[in-house]
Amino acid sequence: MGDYKICIFGSGGVGKSCLVIQFVQGVFTPKYDPTIEDVYTKTLEIDEKQYSLEILDTAGSDEFSSMRDLYVNSGHGFVLVYSITSQATFNDVQRHYSRIIDIKDIDTHGRPAIVLVGNKCDSENERVVSRETGQELARKWNCAFLETSAKDRTNVSEVFYDLVRQIARKNQTSRSSQPSPPTTKKNPSGSGKVKERDENPFTSPTTKPEDKKKPCCVIL
Repeated sequence: MGDYKICIFGSGGVGKSCLVIQFVQGVFTPKYDPTIEDVYTKTLEIDEKQYSLEILDTAGSDEFSSMRDLYVNSGHGFVLVYSITSQATFNDVQRHYSRIIDIKDIDTHGRPAIVLVGNKCDSENERVVSRETGQELARKWNCAFLETSAKDRTNVSEVFYDLVRQIARKNQTSRSSQPSPPTTKKNPSGSGKVKERDENPFTSPTTKPEDKKKPCCVIL
């Protein structure tokens, strides 16, 4: 079973908690209650594999910005949420992305798994950030993009399913790129296998067959 830590970032009031609660519990909570830090867990099956998710719903206030670096360091995937009804939240989500990229060693590990989310798509009459604008930013970041509604449950599950698949692919790529174990060959003298000779000139030479240990006595 894969154990993944997922972090939700975005400004206060964009509906981060509503998205998570809708995904985990299947209910919509319309009342806005500012979050400091809440952790939710959920086990699910994707592509015939079991995954255990630990979802961290972070504070939208800058008052807790020092805690975000810790979240980013331990996180396997990130959901960056803005509201389609607020240009300011769209601008702010770009700051969260920059912080993630600064902290993660992308030169070594590649780009982290990210889904950009434009929430509150049920409020179309209040829209100020177009779908095309979100898509353009996602192309720039080379990440997935979805518009969601925590109220109507539109694309809520899809956000987390997509993110889990990204993390799983990233982990698979990392494992396949690791060096393979030393090759072995059959012992020409009989059964069994012997390890290939180490060609590294800096390793200590192996003991030759004629270098026998001196006998010793044991006094009881």
